[in-house]
Amino acid sequence: MTSAYENLPKLVKLILQFFFGYIISGVYRILRFVETKNVATLVVGILCLVTGIGNAIAWVVDFITELFSNKITVLAD
Repeated sequence: MTSAYENLPKLVKLILQFFFGYIISGVYRILRFVETKNVATLVVGILCLVTGIGNAIAWVVDFITELFSNKITVLAD
């Protein structure tokens, strides 16, 4: 499921992350949990969606990781 997002061009992902990163970060991690069954990824995904500070932190971190490594990597394994 996450491969559809990962296969997007870098510019498209950066634009999506800039405008909708507060939603993408949580949803991506929850979908990643479905694929990998890593409970920590699920917890972080839920916290990203529920808490305001989690959204802000995840948005910045995910934007930076998309910019440099072209993939959401922090707490998404």
